[in-house]
Amino acid sequence: MSELIRLESLYKSYGKKPALFNVNLSLESGKIVGLLGPNGSGKTTLIKILNGLLTASSGTVLFEGEPIGVNSKSKIAYLPDNIYLNTWMTVRQIVSFFADFYADFRTELAYEMLYKLDISPDQKLKTLSKGNKEKVCLILTMSINAKLYVLDEPIAGVDPAARDYVISTIINNYNPDASVLISTHLIADIEQVLDEVIFIKNGSIVLHKSVDEVREENGVSVDEHFREVFKW
Repeated sequence: MSELIRLESLYKSYGKKPALFNVNLSLESGKIVGLLGPNGSGKTTLIKILNGLLTASSGTVLFEGEPIGVNSKSKIAYLPDNIYLNTWMTVRQIVSFFADFYADFRTELAYEMLYKLDISPDQKLKTLSKGNKEKVCLILTMSINAKLYVLDEPIAGVDPAARDYVISTIINNYNPDASVLISTHLIADIEQVLDEVIFIKNGSIVLHKSVDEVREENGVSVDEHFREVFKW
């Protein structure tokens, strides 16, 4: 496994308010990692910096040894926590748009996943339920042959019965040489597929360990340990 992400002394502020403080982090390829923390902890800011949507106030951000830029953006697939697609387009038109935009987009895989969910490519996005809209967004993201998949709350908007499908979609369709970074508050639902977890609190990383280490050292699940660390 090779190092995919390296953050050194990362600092980000909005005006005088710090959002990230002295963040140091290394992520290897081939891992599924949970980014866990309460609202306002800095998760979204960190995710946007990794995707090149925000610039750090200071510190180093490297992807495969190079600064975040044009090359890295083509290798990072990002699923935000809101519906970002044009709802007047059909699903087929959106798939075609992604295929034109991403050189390594796997069109056949996208259609295969759509058919498994019984989502017609000829439906306009605005006619789908909120849950199916979010599934379409996930399918499009996972169909990109990326090196890093950054998923912001991928199961928050789907009903509990569909969460297993969403999780299996994530773990069965990403490039095995890539890594997946999942930000979520539904820890119990994804804990079984995680290799590592990152706890972020008040803009700083307070824990980065393998799931097995967390369980062995604390004698509880990751979900239970999270509740203990972040209890009020």
